[in-house]
Amino acid sequence: MSALICGSLAYDTIMVFEDRFRNHILPDKVHMLNVAFLVPAMRREFGGCAGNIAYNLKMLGGSPLPMATVGRDFAPYREHFRQLGIPLDHVRELDGHFTAQAFITTDLDDNQITAFHPGAMMESWRNEVASVDGVAFGIVAPDGKQAMLQHARQFAERGIPFIFDPGQAMPLFDGAEFRAFIEQADYVTVNDYESQLLQERTGWSIAEIAGRVRAYIVTRGAQGSLVHSGGRTLEIPAAKAARVADPTGCGDAYRAGLIFGLSQGLDLEVTGRIASLMGALKIEHPGTQNQRFDLDQFRAAFKEQFGFDF
Repeated sequence: MSALICGSLAYDTIMVFEDRFRNHILPDKVHMLNVAFLVPAMRREFGGCAGNIAYNLKMLGGSPLPMATVGRDFAPYREHFRQLGIPLDHVRELDGHFTAQAFITTDLDDNQITAFHPGAMMESWRNEVASVDGVAFGIVAPDGKQAMLQHARQFAERGIPFIFDPGQAMPLFDGAEFRAFIEQADYVTVNDYESQLLQERTGWSIAEIAGRVRAYIVTRGAQGSLVHSGGRTLEIPAAKAARVADPTGCGDAYRAGLIFGLSQGLDLEVTGRIASLMGALKIEHPGTQNQRFDLDQFRAAFKEQFGFDF
């Protein structure tokens, strides 16, 4: 079954400043800041929420259909997904824009300075869920504001079950808009900080949010995740990572696990554990799309972690 992944495709340019920002930024001069950082280490990664989720779902043997808008510089990303066999029929290329991209500089204390250029992502409202046939499941991940509102409404109108994942798009919406998203969605997933914001914005408690969807899923990093559904709360343990290389993209990997389990009709306890292991496998690798495995390898790792198969 195909899953429509609505969200961003982006490049992440990651640079390392081999010192500490605090040694070069004078607190009493921040009103006239003018600094430059030498960054001898740099890498460029494929990213964006839709890209990361689609990549991870493909690793599980799923059938992702990313939907996004990209710019004239998309060719390397296109080739990357072509080699993986991920179709790009619903990715719209706009000549007058760059693909969305983040420029991230990290210092030796793991502090980060990030500049984000949305580029073609701001035109993602041009894509319509109604234009895609054969979709059994979907997700509305962080994207342009108008696109997220539109795609959620279109999923609901077509009766396609979908996950609402506000993520870093949280600041874009007010309480009424969040309440509409929740009423339309079948599942909502956030981290614990975002859950607090969502409750404040909507005026609804966890129980009130969970009562409006099939499941309200709250991730808590190393403490695992909580799945609120049907008046009960399931505690999903965190999978153990062999090493911690880079947490960037772990949330997207987790969401790919949710899509896989839910679209396969697996119960929430198994689905939550699949998602948890996906996050652990991602954190073992730098970047967001560098881990490699197939479904058989994943199932073996799942059994080793949790003591049973699915």
